[in-house]
Amino acid sequence: MKPAVKEFFDKATWTLTYVVYDWKTKDAIIIDPVWDYDPAGSTLTTTSTERVIEFVNEHKLKVHHILETHAHADHVTGAQVLKRTFPEAKIGIGANIREVQGVFKKVFNLHPDFKTDGSQFDLLLEEGRPLMAGTLKIETLYTPGHTPACSSYRIGDAVFTGDALFMPDFGTGRCDFPAGSADQLYTSVSEKLYALPDDTRVFTGHDYQPEGRPVEFESTIGEQKKMNIQLNAQTTRKDFVEMRVARDRQLAAPRLLLPSVQINIGAGRLPEPESNGSSYLKIPVRSK
Repeated sequence: MKPAVKEFFDKATWTLTYVVYDWKTKDAIIIDPVWDYDPAGSTLTTTSTERVIEFVNEHKLKVHHILETHAHADHVTGAQVLKRTFPEAKIGIGANIREVQGVFKKVFNLHPDFKTDGSQFDLLLEEGRPLMAGTLKIETLYTPGHTPACSSYRIGDAVFTGDALFMPDFGTGRCDFPAGSADQLYTSVSEKLYALPDDTRVFTGHDYQPEGRPVEFESTIGEQKKMNIQLNAQTTRKDFVEMRVARDRQLAAPRLLLPSVQINIGAGRLPEPESNGSSYLKIPVRSK
C-alpha cells in the first residue's frame, strides 16, 4: 500500500506535520501537529492547525487518529486543537511516554495529581500491535534515543521517523535531553529503521534547511543508508556516539523547550486555569 501524504511545514519551529490518508476510502491520520506559540507574549494561535483542518475538509477526509512521534521539546502540539474539530479522533503516542512523564514531573515539580501513567492520551501505542485507521494499518516502531519514548510509524511503504532521522544532509536528532541516549539512537536507526526495505519512503519530523536549501522532508531508507552524514550503514556505533555526544554539547536548548514539554506530556492540554481564569506554566530557574 502506498498512502497519500500531505506535508505542512512550520518555519518558526522547522516542524513537519503530516496528513496521511487513503485516496479511495478517505481514511486519514495526522502526525505531529503544531499549536503556534509566541514566547514573548506567551500566546497560542492556530494558524498551523487551521491549514491542516482546511486540507482535511477540502478533501473530505475522515481523521481517525492524531499521533505524536514523541513529546516534542521544540513546539507545542496542536493535538487538542484538532480534536475540537475532529472529536472522534483519538490522540496516540508510544506507551513509553510514561517514562518521559516521570522524568519531567520531577524537573518541573508538577502537581502531585499529575499522572505519569499516560492516561492523558487516548491511545498508548505498543510495538508489535498494529493500529488501524479504517483501511490504514499503522505499525509502531520504538525508536528511542532522542527521547526514551520516541516512536516511528510505518504505514504501507512509508515510515514517519520524528526526530530519529532527518534528511541525509542533516543527520539525526540530538540525544542530550533527560534520559536521551546516543547509543540507543544508534540501535534504533541501524537495527530497526535500516532493517526496512530500501525503497521505504522516509518522512522526517523537522527540516533545518542546511546552507539555506529549500525545504526537504522525504527520502528513502536506501538513500539514508548510503548518504546520511551522521549515521549511514557504514557508521560504527563508537564513531556515532562520540560524534553525537560532542555535537550535543555545543547545542543550545530549544527555544520553546520549557513550555512545550510541560504541555506535550499532557497530550497538549494546558494546565488547569487558576482562580483568575488563566493557565500558568512553570519555569525552573538555575543560578551558576
